Amino acid sequence: MKKTYNIAIIPGDGVGPEIINECRKVLKCISDINNIDFHTKDFPWGCDYYLKNGKMCDENTYSILKNFEAILMGAVGDPRVPDHISVRLVIDTRFIFDQYINLRPIIRFKEAPVFIKGLESKELNFFIVRENTEGEYVNAGGRFKKGTEEEVAIQTSIFTRKGTERVIRYSFELAERIKKQGKKEHVTVTSCTKSNALAYSMVFWDEVFESVASEYAHISTKKALVDALTMWLIKNPGDFDVIVASNLFGDIITDLASVLQGGMGFAAGGNINPEKVYPSMFEAIHGSAPKYAGKGIINPIASILSVKMMFEHLNEFSSARLIERGLASVINSGKVKTFDMGGSTTTSQVGDILCKEIYEIAKNN
Repeated sequence: MKKTYNIAIIPGDGVGPEIINECRKVLKCISDINNIDFHTKDFPWGCDYYLKNGKMCDENTYSILKNFEAILMGAVGDPRVPDHISVRLVIDTRFIFDQYINLRPIIRFKEAPVFIKGLESKELNFFIVRENTEGEYVNAGGRFKKGTEEEVAIQTSIFTRKGTERVIRYSFELAERIKKQGKKEHVTVTSCTKSNALAYSMVFWDEVFESVASEYAHISTKKALVDALTMWLIKNPGDFDVIVASNLFGDIITDLASVLQGGMGFAAGGNINPEKVYPSMFEAIHGSAPKYAGKGIINPIASILSVKMMFEHLNEFSSARLIERGLASVINSGKVKTFDMGGSTTTSQVGDILCKEIYEIAKNN
């Protein structure tokens, strides 16, 4: 029986529609090879929608989206709309659909651009697991005496035992899967903290981490203060398997880790509800890059890697492997070299070249 998946697509702003177009090509390619139907529906939400309607999305957005297996997001952001308004489309979706895991694989292909000495012709493959619905991004706080000399701004972080424990447990379960796959003999989960200065939230985080870790005695652990971790990520990236971090810290260190991958054009992310009670959302972690919109030079690989992540979430592992093998082949052979890689391959050409490669790989298997 032919498998069918309902996928919501939000192309969004700036370069979003361009990178989503390349994702559509990959969906078609995988559909042909593995006999899967992808029923996609586009939604016009984003900054253009806001400028016309005064809101980032329809009032029924979440009742509509809950009927899909997954959401593919392009990018959100426009200079005409304040960032704290535009970003709510992404953050509110995470909160409402309890996408409490933000999974960011740090995959480096051998011939990706090199910004760090020592990474020439080297591969990397580790994970950063970011808590996605609590911490510093809960929008709790306020401003008082606004516009006066005595103005006060309060931003409150919220850490619950349930929220902290489940993201840390997910990290250990991920480490177990890596170990069972035989990719590494020893697998380590590193906790990103700042408990030397944040005596409540991060001391609590440390305590929960140690409690959960005690249930996984066969998995090694490390604790790293976030400021030191930013140095170690660049200096010794091969030392990491799984890093677990709070919402804010995870956001920062994953942008830093994209430098190891070859830049933001390679950085994909998944906003995941592991229980699949609600749809999960997959996206490139870069912004809408309005200065590059319409020029045909943006690198769509990050967005295509997010499609790979979507397939993994849907348990379509053979499809995910095809995408990764295809990308590795076209990047390492030099068939694809986009503007940010120092080449001239256009956005549209990436999808065409990749799909041709995937068809060839599938034919020869």
